[in-house]
Amino acid sequence: MENKSKLTLSKTVERFSYGCGDFGCNIIYTAMSAFLMLYYTDYAGVSALAVGTIMMMSRVFDGISDIIMGVIVDRTKSKFGKARPWLLRMCVPFAVSGVLLFSVPASWAPVPKLVYVFITYNLVSTVIYTAINVPYSALNALMTQDPYERSVLSIFRNLLATAGTLTINTCTLPLVEYFGDNASAWTKTFCVLGILAVAAFMINFFGTKERVKAANVRDGETEDVPFAVGIRALFKNKYWIMMTGMLALFFLMYSVNGGATVYYAKDILGDRNLVGTINGIFNVVQIVAMFFIAMLVKKYGKRNVFSTGLVLDIIGMLILNFSNGSMGLIVISSIIRGIGNACGGATMWAMVSDTIDYGEWKTGVRTEGLVNSACSFGYKIGNGIGSALLGLILEIGGYVGEAAAQTASALMSIKVCFVWIPIVVYLTGLLIMKFYHLDREFDGIIADLKRKAGTK
Repeated sequence: MENKSKLTLSKTVERFSYGCGDFGCNIIYTAMSAFLMLYYTDYAGVSALAVGTIMMMSRVFDGISDIIMGVIVDRTKSKFGKARPWLLRMCVPFAVSGVLLFSVPASWAPVPKLVYVFITYNLVSTVIYTAINVPYSALNALMTQDPYERSVLSIFRNLLATAGTLTINTCTLPLVEYFGDNASAWTKTFCVLGILAVAAFMINFFGTKERVKAANVRDGETEDVPFAVGIRALFKNKYWIMMTGMLALFFLMYSVNGGATVYYAKDILGDRNLVGTINGIFNVVQIVAMFFIAMLVKKYGKRNVFSTGLVLDIIGMLILNFSNGSMGLIVISSIIRGIGNACGGATMWAMVSDTIDYGEWKTGVRTEGLVNSACSFGYKIGNGIGSALLGLILEIGGYVGEAAAQTASALMSIKVCFVWIPIVVYLTGLLIMKFYHLDREFDGIIADLKRKAGTK
């Protein structure tokens, strides 16, 4: 009984440690999604359209760096494994780059400012974030092949990611106000948050272990997969294509919706501090709902739980759209969306990990790094398009950062970004899920892979 308790405690510690990686990642990701555009337009005095264009252009470089990092992870050989060494190496540069991102020299002329934005944005998204997030994304598939345990790890990942999002959404603006509510206050704020990110990645590194080896291991060493072979294998993997498309759409939506939240609170509800209330309820409900997702996944499968989440997200967004600013309906919407997002967040990354095993079974090629980096490429392209789309829609609507009151068209542009684009993405996701059947095929695939590995 004592040994069983120790094993349970050890598993819980490892699951928590795994989730801390996404807590650290979200220190920067959520800040970029929710506050970076506001910081650029209202504090650094940079054009929303110019910034959106830079963000979209940067995704080309970002996508290339993702693929490169995926190959590097697949070829990394160390006593810590393939992915974990990069968490240790990149955590401090990650924090420093976040500080630089929110340190635009406010007194500079417009062109030098844009040059600074281009350089620091690419340093963060193209180099540093890629070098830590791609290995972290590959870690789930390297820790276990058990589909239920992968789901539980994904639940902990989303729990801690949500905690990171909640921390940023709740603490950022109060910290900015505490430090003086000016451009330099953002720099000081991210010095504090950067230390928190480093601590999270250290827990992630020391608390996890890589156990999964490919079926093509010979003499204790995994054979390196040529890049061209790995790429061809990806495009023979129909479920990877589905999940990559899904991720691209979702991160486009997260970028547009997340970036519009502070505008929605400030210009439609009339109080920017309601960002904390709206996101706080949403995130707390999401965290609570996570504790019930594992049993639903075990009974109904990841695909069905994910699809249910999409339906709840649509309902929540429709309630929000017709709330007419009623705080009661906004709260109800946040609760429904929190449950829906818990369903999606708890299953999405586990589904990506499952496509790695399907790909190995289908093609004989196992590339955790390349699969996750190519997914990362897809969702970063979606994120970049979303950032540009947010800036473009606000510009078309006539949004002016310094204006005391926004025009009707500017307010409509905020609603389009915050409500209607997400609804379109959720409907598209439901369509994609009609063709996803890996849940019912997975046990047979793993059994077949184990038989192949036993004959080596």
